[in-house]
Amino acid sequence: MVAIGILGSAGRMGRAIAAAIEAADATLAGGIDAGGDARALAERSDVLVDFTIAKALPANLAAAVAARTPILIGTTGLSPADHAAIDEAAHAIAVLQTGNTSLGVTLLARLVREAAARLGPAWDIEIVEMHHRAKVDAPSGTAQLLGAAAAEGRGSTLGDLAVLGRAGLTGDRAEGTIGIASLRGGSVAGDHQVIFAGAGERIELGHRAEDRAIFARGAITAARWLARQPAGRYTMAEVLGL
Repeated sequence: MVAIGILGSAGRMGRAIAAAIEAADATLAGGIDAGGDARALAERSDVLVDFTIAKALPANLAAAVAARTPILIGTTGLSPADHAAIDEAAHAIAVLQTGNTSLGVTLLARLVREAAARLGPAWDIEIVEMHHRAKVDAPSGTAQLLGAAAAEGRGSTLGDLAVLGRAGLTGDRAEGTIGIASLRGGSVAGDHQVIFAGAGERIELGHRAEDRAIFARGAITAARWLARQPAGRYTMAEVLGL
């Protein structure tokens, strides 16, 4: 069985993954939090799962590379510099970075990309996401993942097309842009809706997370897959063979 080490074991996702491992074909190699020895954990793990915070990423990557241990990164709010560091680490180890480990969201992203490609820029795209009141980053990693899928379907990037919220006299909506709105409140685990609005009709594709356990199960499925891969940077879509 694959031995999984958890970085951020005391957090919401860390606890959910530890609980889910008991029902999966895997074992818990251990877990650490701030101040813990990431290198030691990496050395006794077949794969690491990182759900910490962005500022912990460099040390976690360094520990994984030093131990030659694959790492799944579910931490959100990453910067371009963080992604560059992940690219560099992927020369030495297998790395999977994702804004969402849900298998359902992974499939949704594929549907969004296909819809964006086939409908064209005359259809406006709006993404609405809602999370619990304690979530610190916005828009969510999942909203960015879905936005990136939509932009890819249009042959562009989210950085070129995204509009993050609107206020004041903004004028007419610019054709081809992708709007993202973030809502925060209560204990919502994660709701995401992608709206394709055309003239006289709408298509709505969405996903609602009713239990954080879905992300834990997806993370374990991905971690078991990643443990068998050579060095490189991977995605959740590859885990599902999409």
